[in-house]
Amino acid sequence: MTAPQPQHRPGSLQQTQPQRRLVIVVRADPVICGHSGEARNLAEVALTRGFDDVRILTWPLERLEQTGLPLKPLDTVLPYSPGITVERPGPVGGYKIPDGRYQAGLTGRLIELFTDGVPTVCVSLYLSPHTIAVTDAVRAAHATGLPVNVTTIAEAVGSDVTDVVRACVEDDRFGAAAHVLSSYLAQDHCVAVSEYTKQVIVEAAASIDAKHSTTFAAQCAARVGVSYPAIDTSAYTALNPAVTATMLQARGLTPGSYILFLSRLGAAKGVEDLIDGYAASMTQHSRRLIIAGRGPDAAHLRDYAAASAASHRITFLDDVGDEEKPHLMAGCAAYVLPSKPRPEFTETFGIALVENMLAGGGPVITCATGGIPEAVGGTALMVPVDAPHAIAGALDEAVLGMSDAQRASHRERARQFGLQFDRERVFDRLMEFAGQTRLTGNLPAHR
Repeated sequence: MTAPQPQHRPGSLQQTQPQRRLVIVVRADPVICGHSGEARNLAEVALTRGFDDVRILTWPLERLEQTGLPLKPLDTVLPYSPGITVERPGPVGGYKIPDGRYQAGLTGRLIELFTDGVPTVCVSLYLSPHTIAVTDAVRAAHATGLPVNVTTIAEAVGSDVTDVVRACVEDDRFGAAAHVLSSYLAQDHCVAVSEYTKQVIVEAAASIDAKHSTTFAAQCAARVGVSYPAIDTSAYTALNPAVTATMLQARGLTPGSYILFLSRLGAAKGVEDLIDGYAASMTQHSRRLIIAGRGPDAAHLRDYAAASAASHRITFLDDVGDEEKPHLMAGCAAYVLPSKPRPEFTETFGIALVENMLAGGGPVITCATGGIPEAVGGTALMVPVDAPHAIAGALDEAVLGMSDAQRASHRERARQFGLQFDRERVFDRLMEFAGQTRLTGNLPAHR
């Protein structure tokens, strides 16, 4: 990965002063999360849109390892393009400070970037803790008396709603909820990753308003726009079939020989239902089930699969890297993500579903959970939540019931729908929404 560049003092000039900067604050690689990939995609496009200083601010590797977040093996993470700097500010203070040390390091670095004279657009993904850090940094930057030229954009994602805002409402923690929502609304521009996400934010804010006579819901309804996740469509649509075959062969697979689940291994992803559905299907006699990913439930799910009648046909992969992932998707006979709403997480979009659609893999089988319908449109086979037998029926329909012509037609419709989430289009719309334009050229017409 790209090493951080040397820091400089606020207000000082670098040897070559940048003309326009983009800062993205996010849980970046090697975290296994669709939004870490989104940050990479936004950064890559920024290089082609007149930003000559592009930075991703994230957390030190040792801190990520301590959190228990699912992480990719470092040697499987693709490098960023030259011109993108990944910074991992270290903690501030010693053992006498029980918490907030890393947050202080992140906030402090943002203050330095906001006060060095470079016009800056700052995008934060995840309200807590990233947008909160940006809010604090902007306030402190203005307090220095130095020139500040920063436009802030906050993007609310799934765990912001389920793990933070909604939890605060359910636990009647008014102060914590007010902290997150006020930080969100303090940004110049507020977006959510789907219409569903916006709806849930407004509903949670309304619950707070009803109890405490605040006005968060009306503000969120009026100010929050929708910006779907940015996906590098070319990484999935331009695959070489020969390379795909070679990569699959290294895993003992051939195109069309397996059913694929590739996502985080957590309770909300419905992997138990997939295992049971696969075992009950006719498809299990002719196709393997590949479960790829890492996560908090990995050990439990391995044990669960081992107890299945189809255990000998199920393989777990925990080392799939950025380069291999599109090829695994392209070669699958069906891609299954039976995501379900859970207190700690609800799928608010479904980036992996779109990636499979773009790669030309087998039909997507999923549930109408959260923002998934916005991600797949009418191109997926939908099954109810908690319904293994429905998964079995959908597998048999997708793998054994479709003709080659039907499968090809389905694949093309899915790919065409997925192209609307191309990272260039999403980036341009996001910058246009925020009143930003390229330094040269015009924004392309929206497809």
